[in-house]
Amino acid sequence: MSDRSEFDAQFMPPVELQESWNRIPAIVKLGHPVLRRQALPVTRVTIETRKLIDHMISTMRAARGLGLAAPQVGVSSRILVYDAGDGLQVLINPKIMGMKGEQLDPPEGCLSIPGLTGQVKRGQELRVKGFDARLRPVSIRAKGLEARVLQHEIDHLDGVLFIDRADPDTLEWSTGSDDDEDEEDELTDAQDEATDELEASSGAASDR
Repeated sequence: MSDRSEFDAQFMPPVELQESWNRIPAIVKLGHPVLRRQALPVTRVTIETRKLIDHMISTMRAARGLGLAAPQVGVSSRILVYDAGDGLQVLINPKIMGMKGEQLDPPEGCLSIPGLTGQVKRGQELRVKGFDARLRPVSIRAKGLEARVLQHEIDHLDGVLFIDRADPDTLEWSTGSDDDEDEEDELTDAQDEATDELEASSGAASDR
C-alpha cells in the first residue's frame, strides 16, 4: 500500500488545478484509499443501492463524464454507470468475458484525477457480463469508445487507475479554460434526470 501511495503522490495536481479538483466534492480524488481497494460484490439491490445509482448518474452528468464507478463516490461496491454516446447503462458486478484487438486513442482522463490525460492501450472489442439495476443478467458487446470506457470503469472496481496502465511519457496536465457554469446547479439538474434515466436503463433489453 505504501508503494501505491508513493506512486500516486507523483500525480498530485499543479497549483492552478487545485480549485478544479474540489469543484465536484462528491467525486473522491487520487489519494483516497477507496480508489485502491477491490470493490465488494453486490448481492442484492436495496433502496440504498438505487439511491447510490441515482447519485452516481447525476454526479457523472454534472462532471460531464463518460462513466463513473462506485468507488469514485466513496462506496466500495461493484457498480458502474456510463454513457459512451448510445444511452445510459448501469452495470452491477461486471466481468470481462473476452477481449480482442487494440486501441490507443483517444487519450484517457479520469474524474478522480481531473486535468491529467495519457495514452492507454485498451482492447478494441470486448464482451462483458453482469447485472442491470434490478439485478437481472445482462451481456454487452462493446467496441471502440464504449469498450474503452468499460475497461476504465471496471479497472476502478479492482483498485486500478488509468495512470497504472498509461504510457508514462504521454501523461500530461491540461489546465484548459474553466467553464463559468455552476457545477452545483448542474448537479441538482442532473439529479432530477437520474431517476428517469435509471428506470429507462432498467427496462432496456438485457442483451444487446
